[in-house]
Amino acid sequence: MAIGEFGGAPALPFRGGLAATTPMYWMYEMGYASLNPARAVTDATRILFQNPLNPWSHTQVGKSVAAGCELFERITRRYGKPEWGLHETEVNGVRTPVEIRSVWEKPFCRLLHFERQFRKAPSTPQPRLLIVAPMSGHYATLLRGTVEAMLPTHDIYITDWSDARMVPLSDGRFDLDDYVDYLIEIFHVLGGDVHVMAVCQPAVPVVIAVSVMEAANDPYVPYSMTLMGGPIDTRRNPTAVNKLAEERGIDWFRNNVITKVPFPQPGVMRDVYPGFLQLTGFISMNLDRHVDAHQRLFANLVKGDGDKVEKHRDFYDEYLAVMDLTAEYYLQTVEQVFIKHALPKGELLHRGKLVDPSKVKRVALMTVEGENDDISGLGQTEATHDLCSSIPQSRRVHYMQEGVGHYGVFNGSRFRSEIVPRITDFMLSSQMKPRPAAVVAAE
Repeated sequence: MAIGEFGGAPALPFRGGLAATTPMYWMYEMGYASLNPARAVTDATRILFQNPLNPWSHTQVGKSVAAGCELFERITRRYGKPEWGLHETEVNGVRTPVEIRSVWEKPFCRLLHFERQFRKAPSTPQPRLLIVAPMSGHYATLLRGTVEAMLPTHDIYITDWSDARMVPLSDGRFDLDDYVDYLIEIFHVLGGDVHVMAVCQPAVPVVIAVSVMEAANDPYVPYSMTLMGGPIDTRRNPTAVNKLAEERGIDWFRNNVITKVPFPQPGVMRDVYPGFLQLTGFISMNLDRHVDAHQRLFANLVKGDGDKVEKHRDFYDEYLAVMDLTAEYYLQTVEQVFIKHALPKGELLHRGKLVDPSKVKRVALMTVEGENDDISGLGQTEATHDLCSSIPQSRRVHYMQEGVGHYGVFNGSRFRSEIVPRITDFMLSSQMKPRPAAVVAAE
């Protein structure tokens, strides 16, 4: 199931809106807690009617009761952060164990390394790749398929963003400037010997970070940046998400979707755009599709079609797991990217200094778009080439994948068979080609 909003830009709320005053989150928590007794009874009933020793479990009525109980439990559950589940990969035909380690950490992000345990070093080049995951409502595990597809040929690192409700208020704020500073620090930790891939939302902060580093002649810029379905210039082919942001204006978002984290969460009293409200926005965009999916789940549970049931569980365990975003980051991103279009207009500031993408010269650029992308319209990512005008033509590539939507840009069969090989070739060639001589001399 390829849901368009899955992995998109920072989630915008449904058009009806909500009065997101401070008590709203607290009322949500109370409502969730009040359902715990009903969920416990329902779960016990499901177990009873799935017990093979119970004669009713073999009847249509019994199967329907068990299916209804599971449906209720799943609809009212709070979904936690999913596991990566990537324990091995195949490198040059050899099954290779993978160990996931945190190699850098700050309050709002960890840098994870998918360390492959080689018995013998691979004979083919294995570029180091930093994948910058979206900070847009879903966890970094959203890119599990992306990581899995790149692991056989790359040494993978990924940003694992924190749920804002789990970060104590004493750890300070986090906005778009902090996001960019985190990326620059990560590039320094990795020593510059790395390529970077930004999937959707992080395309903007990656361009900002690289531009800031290039302007400072920082020696730790990456070899290349690959931007996939990112909202660089949302004036081009604006989608429903883009239009909604412009129609509402930043004051509407500030007054209607920002609330405070309630007790007993660690981030109590932090201003956030809450995950449950984001999820409402996600679902409302394709409500009929989600209703149909759960109706099919009920029917498949009654029929005992385990494969289809498991497929549904896997998808929605990921899809329904959402995290809170800090209010300052969310509002700044909406205003600068979707309303003011500050980056393509040359008006974006980082720590009070103008960001100039034309300073980028040493970093090769690849942009990837999906033909049917309904989140980042065609041309929005390609616009990066106009902004980064100083990159030599021989070190830039644009690719449009036919027949895929937003999700298909970074996951699925077309991604694995057609996009991944192009990205790998681009990274290898950009690492082999010399950077502009004048810039290298300046270093």
